[in-house]
Amino acid sequence: MQTNTVPEMDMSCNTTGCCPKFNPAGWDGRNLHFEKKLFVRVKTRSLLHIPLNMGTVFARTQRQIKDAGAQDPKGFLVLSRELSHAEAEHFLAVTRRVPGEEMKEISGDFITRVFEGSYRRAKDWMHDMEVAAEASGKTAGRIFMFYTTCPKCARAYGKNYVIGVAEVS
Repeated sequence: MQTNTVPEMDMSCNTTGCCPKFNPAGWDGRNLHFEKKLFVRVKTRSLLHIPLNMGTVFARTQRQIKDAGAQDPKGFLVLSRELSHAEAEHFLAVTRRVPGEEMKEISGDFITRVFEGSYRRAKDWMHDMEVAAEASGKTAGRIFMFYTTCPKCARAYGKNYVIGVAEVS
């Protein structure tokens, strides 16, 4: 298992001009190991778990990452988790520090599962990640969702892939 790597993505397949078309091959059942993997951390507001300002926060942050030359050309990874019904945090993987942004290093072992369907199923997918961790003889810690495309692009591509990423010990 390589440290700080995730499956590569084909960033060139982008017919929407927004999110690249996601290919889930190589993502299901992966074991990931991060050692001080660098991320930009942002928070978004929600109303009863429905994001309110995610688009503006992500657009601003992506501009900062691009301006800093910190976007990985092999793909992207955004780990999201709800902190409450009114707030979520998101960790955007980067290749170097981004001025003016909150930086976090994440270390640990993680397992992944590929899901496909409506965002409303995230609670079920989180439970599935806990079960997957237990099935591998481990305990799930933080559970993140990697929403591979925005809702508009998921509709355009006809699939809404979400990757569950559970920290395990």
